[in-house]
Amino acid sequence: MKLKSQINNVIKDAFTKAGIEHEPMSVSEATKPEFGDYQFNGAMALSKKIGKNPREIAQNILDNIDLTGVLSKAEIAGPGFINLWLNPLWIGAQCQTALEDERLGISIRENPIKVVVDYSGPNMAKQMHVGHLRSTIIGDTLANLLTFLGDEVIRQNHIGDWGTQFGMLIAYLEMKDEDGSVSLKDLEQFYKDAKGEFDANADFANKAREYVVKIQSGDAHCLNLWQKFIDISLGHCEEVYEKLNVNLTRDDVRAESFYNDELPKVVEVLADKGTLQESDGAQCVFLEGDEIPVIVQKGDGGYLYATTDLAALWYRAEVLGAKRISYVVDARQAGHFKQVFRVAKEAGFVPEDVKLEHIAFGTMMDKGGKPFKTRDGGTVKLIDLLDEAVVKAKETINNKEDYTPEQVDELAKIIGIGAVKYADLAINRESNYIFNWDKMLSFEGNTSLYMQYGYARIQSIFRKYNAPIEGEIIIGDALEHRLATMLLRFEDVLSRAAVDASSNQITTYLYELVTLFMRFYEQNPILKGGIDEEVKMSRLQLANLTAKTIKQGLDILGIKVVDKL
Repeated sequence: MKLKSQINNVIKDAFTKAGIEHEPMSVSEATKPEFGDYQFNGAMALSKKIGKNPREIAQNILDNIDLTGVLSKAEIAGPGFINLWLNPLWIGAQCQTALEDERLGISIRENPIKVVVDYSGPNMAKQMHVGHLRSTIIGDTLANLLTFLGDEVIRQNHIGDWGTQFGMLIAYLEMKDEDGSVSLKDLEQFYKDAKGEFDANADFANKAREYVVKIQSGDAHCLNLWQKFIDISLGHCEEVYEKLNVNLTRDDVRAESFYNDELPKVVEVLADKGTLQESDGAQCVFLEGDEIPVIVQKGDGGYLYATTDLAALWYRAEVLGAKRISYVVDARQAGHFKQVFRVAKEAGFVPEDVKLEHIAFGTMMDKGGKPFKTRDGGTVKLIDLLDEAVVKAKETINNKEDYTPEQVDELAKIIGIGAVKYADLAINRESNYIFNWDKMLSFEGNTSLYMQYGYARIQSIFRKYNAPIEGEIIIGDALEHRLATMLLRFEDVLSRAAVDASSNQITTYLYELVTLFMRFYEQNPILKGGIDEEVKMSRLQLANLTAKTIKQGLDILGIKVVDKL
């Protein structure tokens, strides 16, 4: 349920009854409990338009507000603010409806669109490293969120599988181990060895160059070797995706080679539109206001990343029919995407009504604020980082004797992987991500472990009660009122996060929800003797709705919950 929309409709009706023809501003959440649940601040803006005192306008609105349904109370404050309180009976009924709905009362978009989310993007010549973590996690969360809200999401994993280096790699694969099962266990070492052979052996280097031409011309033998290399490389990626609980499959791969046949057409279209200029033998698009041109074809006839990206944009807009195309890529590529998006729109590769966006994110840093590296300065393999997370998570599990060894392993996997993902998703994505094991595996603060502890604590209540829960949700005191209102705000939070592509809005909400529930749990006994049965049932149902909301929120983030911790 979109709570703000419900309140805005009440204000809109008040405008109509008051004879105010202007469109009302949206209400906002109150900053303090004494200011109500929401505030309407539009009277000041209206005073300039209609020439009346803000408090007079506010009073006119107040006189026409319906206080028999959504709202129970409204007061004027300050120069013309209107503080609004939700009706406890209405809140309870809405929470009851949400609890009985598998989607928690969250609606599916009335007008869903096709959205392409481009994320992860590993290099086929190397194993995935920590530099791929943020794109993979942020992109998967955005895809999960949009899918949950009802859009048709097309996940795209744009991998680099084309270019001069692949001639070298498949020539070396053929020379060392055509099957690839042994040589490609360590892609980093395989690449180094192939490069070493290329630099030291002129005959091998010539053969590698010949293989590049043969790949591009469709030679069956070379394409077979190339496909084996790609398949084994993708197998490494899929192992990482499985550990991360990320929804990327082989079917989502759209490699550079997929667009290869379209590259000459991109250049042809730009030439026909008269936007190409030759510069030092290269074909370029010079954009007004930009000193650096967009190069789409080199002097030797080769193509660049921009050419492939333009072909991909055309395909995604025209063939797939996407109305929103989101690239989850490092912030350092901002200039590239700004230029490519502009060329795509101006050249007509993408219609004007298609939203193109670069979902930028910062760099992963260590606790000292330096780029995250191994002790010897090398790149940290992502699979090694995730394995370490599971090991460290196992150390945080108390009372291991309560679990079987298999249960401890599964619990450690959920906690460790969840901790890594949540720590990333909980910050503003454009900020640099400071990687800190102690902080992310803490039971305190805005961490995955705190969310999972909150969920597990609620499950322990139900294990202890172990009986049917019946009756209605009744909002009693102010704390119950705040908790129920917070639960009803979930859809508004998800909707804002979807528009802004900002997962930290979801994590902030979950942190505030769990913190509020902990206060509720301490101050409003649920199973304590002497509690009225009707109140007990109501509080059990509020606890149940809280648990389901936590679980749904973490599920969108790609994080599992545990029933016992």
